[in-house]
Amino acid sequence: MAAETTDKKKVLKEYLWITFAVIIMDIGIYVFKFPNNFSFGGVSGMAVVISNFTSFSASQINLVINLLLLVLGFAVLGKNFGVKTAYVTVLSSLLLNVFEMVIPMEAPLTNEIMLELCFAILLPAIASALLFYENASGGGTDIIAMVIRKYSTMNVSMALLWTDLVVVVCAFLVFDTVTGLCSILGLLAKSLVIDKFIERMKLNKYFTIVSTNPDPICHYITNDLHHSATTYHAEGAYSHKDRVIILTVVDVKQAIYLERFIKKNEPSAFIMVTKSSEIVGKGFTSYI
Repeated sequence: MAAETTDKKKVLKEYLWITFAVIIMDIGIYVFKFPNNFSFGGVSGMAVVISNFTSFSASQINLVINLLLLVLGFAVLGKNFGVKTAYVTVLSSLLLNVFEMVIPMEAPLTNEIMLELCFAILLPAIASALLFYENASGGGTDIIAMVIRKYSTMNVSMALLWTDLVVVVCAFLVFDTVTGLCSILGLLAKSLVIDKFIERMKLNKYFTIVSTNPDPICHYITNDLHHSATTYHAEGAYSHKDRVIILTVVDVKQAIYLERFIKKNEPSAFIMVTKSSEIVGKGFTSYI
C-alpha cells in the first residue's frame, strides 16, 4: 500500500512538472513567437506559416495539426506512442487556444524584435528541458520524427532537423528577410539552449576526499545526506603515511553542506570536486 501511494505521488509530481513546462512553453510560443511570425521549426512554426494563407489563427491551426499528428502517432506507433507525449500535445494545443480567447494579441508585445526572439527561444527551450527531464516529449514534429524513424534508417535527431529546416525555408519564402533570418537564428540557438539547461538540471558533484579520519565524513554522507560512499586505503607519496580516500557523488546543494562539514570537522582533508551531468546508478539517473 505504501509503495502504491509513493508511486501515485511520483506520477502526480511528474505530471505537475510537465503541466508547468507546457505553460512556460505556450507563453513563449503565444506571446513571443506567434506575433513576430518566428518559424524556427515545430508544429507552432508550421502554424505560423500556414496561418498567413488562411483566415484561421496560428493557435487554431496548431490545434488541428497536433490532433492530426496525435491520431497518426497512435495509428502508426501504437504502444510505442507515449501517454506523456499525448498529454503534452493535447494540453499545449488547448492552452494556446485558451490564451487566444483570454489574451488576444494583434501585434508583438514590444518593438524590440531581438528581445522577443530571445524569449521565444528561452521559454520553450526551458520547457523542453523540463519535459526531457521528466521523460516526456513535446509532441508535434517529434511524432513525425518517430514515424520517419520507424520506416527509414534516419535517426530521430536528423529527422527533426530536416523537418525544422523545411519550416524555416518556408518562413523565408512567406515572410520578410528579417523574420527568416530570426527563424534560422532561433533554430540554431534552440538546441544549444536546451542542451545547456538539461546539463544544468542533471548536474551533480563528484568528491574525492583524502583523509586520515574518514569515519565522521562517511557517517555524515550516509546519515545526513542519505548517499553512499566508497573508501579505499592509500599511502602519501611524500610522507608515506596511511590515508583513506573517500569517493562520493552528491547534488549541487548537498555539495555545499559536505564542504562545510569537512572544513569544520576535518580541515586537514584534501578535497577534489568535479562537476558531472552524467551519473548513472541507484539514487541518480536510471539505466536506459
